[in-house]
Amino acid sequence: MAKKKSVQPPKKQPTQSSKPQNGGGTTLAGQPVFAQPLPSKDPSGFKDPVTDKSETGLENLEPVPSPAGGAAEPVLTLQQVWGSTGAAKVAAIQKAGQIVFHSVGDTGSVIGPISQSLVADKMVSDFDEPSASDVPSFFFHLGDVVYYFGESTYYYDQFYEPYRNYPAPIVAIPGNHDGVVYTSDPEPTLSAFLRNFCATGFGVSPDAGGLLRTTMIQPGVYFTLDAPFVRILGLYSNVLEDPGVISGENGSNKVLDSRQLTFLATALARVKSDNFTGAVIIAMHHPPFTGGSEHGGSPLMLKDIDNACKKAGVWPHAVLSGHAHNYQRFTRTINNFQIPYIVAGCGGHSPLSKMKKTYRTPFTIDKTLTLESYDDTDYGYLRIVVNAQTLRIEFHPQGDGSLTKTPDDDVTITLSSHTIS
Repeated sequence: MAKKKSVQPPKKQPTQSSKPQNGGGTTLAGQPVFAQPLPSKDPSGFKDPVTDKSETGLENLEPVPSPAGGAAEPVLTLQQVWGSTGAAKVAAIQKAGQIVFHSVGDTGSVIGPISQSLVADKMVSDFDEPSASDVPSFFFHLGDVVYYFGESTYYYDQFYEPYRNYPAPIVAIPGNHDGVVYTSDPEPTLSAFLRNFCATGFGVSPDAGGLLRTTMIQPGVYFTLDAPFVRILGLYSNVLEDPGVISGENGSNKVLDSRQLTFLATALARVKSDNFTGAVIIAMHHPPFTGGSEHGGSPLMLKDIDNACKKAGVWPHAVLSGHAHNYQRFTRTINNFQIPYIVAGCGGHSPLSKMKKTYRTPFTIDKTLTLESYDDTDYGYLRIVVNAQTLRIEFHPQGDGSLTKTPDDDVTITLSSHTIS
């Protein structure tokens, strides 16, 4: 059962460098910029308050934009997202023998920035580490960057401003709210997301409101992030409230095609052909499983993913998702592999979603699936650590405060055996 904690704002961290942080500490044309030069006080309100609070438009699938270049497996490398300092960054990670990164979804908020800022501030506190090997190298966002509709007007308040002090790259897969189109909005689905995350080069977005973080250079809304010790296969699960959908599902819908299935098959086949021994993570916005009270699972999407894994003979070491606005950790046993399925939709969207009931964990759902842990009382994020032998996923609630480094829940997977240790 989740324990209750008082919500306390984190203490402010020491002032960062007075120069924009892009790995080298200077602003160069064509190079990425991450953190704002000087930390400033979190705002108490939005510059552009959310007015379109109707959920209309979440009942029809939207087409998926093709990735740049049309590759079956669009790939983005960590070296690319760090620009000219990328080679040195990757070399330092390899020398250290581990990579650390953040992940969470549903960070956008419609009622104000406070809950999101609390999580963002605690994430920034993870960059204050005595060992450089423990400092995060990027943030993989699990979708719903902005609410209620993915309009450009909300990107300043719900993305650029909350992460103005986050000194590392942020890559993302879209959530349903990022792709849904407001009835009278002339822009097509995912227009603002593509402009801010799938730009052809690093540049200042017109949506950034004068802040310095540059656009991301993802090849598309689904892609592989290739980094030392880990590959993350990110899927776009479309705009429905429920369920998540990544294909035409054998003709049940005429909007989507098989491109994401081809992507999965190609990416998993490359894991095998490369003899890749690192962690393989599959990420999408909609959860395959959830015990939350407001959203259900996505069994047909899970079937699509399972079929691709079976055909390739490659299974993920973990599956990450958001959408349900809390933290949940399941263990699924398949082919004698123990795979954590983690829901992390607690990045700031208010209110949090309660579970269907109070569970005494671990709670056995069936012979293949167990709910191991959950927290439906606090916002937070995942801190993920991967080395040559293990993948560790930690849940850090913001209510513990910025000076607390011990996670409230964690799981470690041995990569070679796909077992939880």
